[in-house]
Amino acid sequence: MNLENTYGKIRLFFNFVKNNSEKIGDIVPLHITYWKNQKLDNYSGGPFADRTGGLIMFESSDIEKTMKLTDKDPFIEHDIIDSKWVKEWIKE
Repeated sequence: MNLENTYGKIRLFFNFVKNNSEKIGDIVPLHITYWKNQKLDNYSGGPFADRTGGLIMFESSDIEKTMKLTDKDPFIEHDIIDSKWVKEWIKE
């Protein structure tokens, strides 16, 4: 049985916000709307408690699609992110 084809894989998108970003308040609503409008399987996301960044989690079997989605995040497009990672998590 190929679990990837049956269940997909969980993709985790971590981001860390630049410390000097004054424009983040204007971009947060665009960021939230962008991800909610993607209608991704098993989507969940939100900021870290200390507001240094956040985590987005969703199911996807296509890493290229995942990378394209993260690259179009308004935080990325408006240069608010200091660093980001896309990781694969295999749910047991």
